Amino acid sequence: MTTQIEFYDVKERKKVLVDQKDITKTKYERKLANGSTQVRYAFRAKRAGRSLTKFCSKVEWDKLSVPEEKA
Repeated sequence: MTTQIEFYDVKERKKVLVDQKDITKTKYERKLANGSTQVRYAFRAKRAGRSLTKFCSKVEWDKLSVPEEKA
């Protein structure tokens, strides 16, 4: 049984389900004005030639075992 994750497709303006095998995970890091670093976690997928991104918590990100993509 393949797990599916729900993404929002902006062009189609609807929620779509993507199989776990088609998903990668990535981290976005940026420096803040106060000198600290902010890390955001996300799942990425391709659908109909478009990239889909869904931001998530670190707990969800760690729980899903898919390949990691470098941002």
